[in-house]
Amino acid sequence: MTSPASSTLHPAPDLSGSTLVRAARQQPVPHTPVWFMRQAGRSLPEYREVRKDVAMLTSCRTPELVTEITLQPVRRHGVDAAIFFSDIVVPLQAVGVDVDIVAGTGPVIAEPIRTRADLDRLPQLTPEHVPDITESVQLLTAELGDTPLIGFAGAPFTLASYLVEGGPSKNHERTKALMHGDPQLWSDLCARLAQISGAFLRVQAQAGASAVQLFDSWAGHLSRADYLRHVEPHSRAVLEGVADLGVPRIHFGVGTGELLPAMADAGADVIGVDYRVSLPDAVERTGGRYAVQGNLDPALLFAPWEALEARVREIVEEGRSAPGHIFNLGHGVLPQTDPTVLTRVVELVHEISAR
Repeated sequence: MTSPASSTLHPAPDLSGSTLVRAARQQPVPHTPVWFMRQAGRSLPEYREVRKDVAMLTSCRTPELVTEITLQPVRRHGVDAAIFFSDIVVPLQAVGVDVDIVAGTGPVIAEPIRTRADLDRLPQLTPEHVPDITESVQLLTAELGDTPLIGFAGAPFTLASYLVEGGPSKNHERTKALMHGDPQLWSDLCARLAQISGAFLRVQAQAGASAVQLFDSWAGHLSRADYLRHVEPHSRAVLEGVADLGVPRIHFGVGTGELLPAMADAGADVIGVDYRVSLPDAVERTGGRYAVQGNLDPALLFAPWEALEARVREIVEEGRSAPGHIFNLGHGVLPQTDPTVLTRVVELVHEISAR
């Protein structure tokens, strides 16, 4: 890891006039901005080349690699924003959690958190834990110029599920058992994770990120009642914890159609919509008060161009029902996606949405 370079870098430019930030703030834009979740990743041959001998978490903590990987889709696709290359477990590793990202499995936690004593092993995150993140963001904003950078973090529920289960889970049985069986321990765990995620977002925004996104990948496994009682207050704490920084806040979950109003009200400026819910329905469910982001099904990137083009046109048109629209997928880019198709989608969105 290199030493912090903040003293040699210029302050990040003011990108409040960028199409992404303007759309997030419900302001007029020259065209619909577009970026893709997981745009920096295995779909790109240049990514596979630089990552071939480097472990995932090592690549996330090496500023030069983070910078190169984050820039790759911006160079190739001409997207309107970069998404910071990292992983939701990076802040957990930074505070001392023994976590590894296992190929074909995902994050694996060596010592899961299931008791009060386990929670006592999880400290708060401070900027001193992640000087490399500050350096990476500063390097990126210097290279990106007028393209905004989106910082991100995992939401408390999703992080808690990994910590309690010990890794990915289809049913989240240990997580839900703890949530209902020891609600005070659950609340304390999520409060600690809210501090960690909020601090991680603050580090990125203060170093120059122009927007932030909170990912709650597993929230769709919850009932609305459980979400409101056991999860929403902690996600709200994360989003409210960066409200004073003035950067737009995007809140996204998978399979969260029934939770969209609560997720939006938790402190979002933009509500991410997965491919299971149409944008007009999402606008209606959230009272027309929020910009929306989404929501092309990533599987449709494998369809014939004529079918894909028709769906992209529909989504751009549907986005006009919202006070602001950021074009994206309804989940992340799949690893086998042809990157030339992504480039064509960006060009098409820009062309058909030009004001």
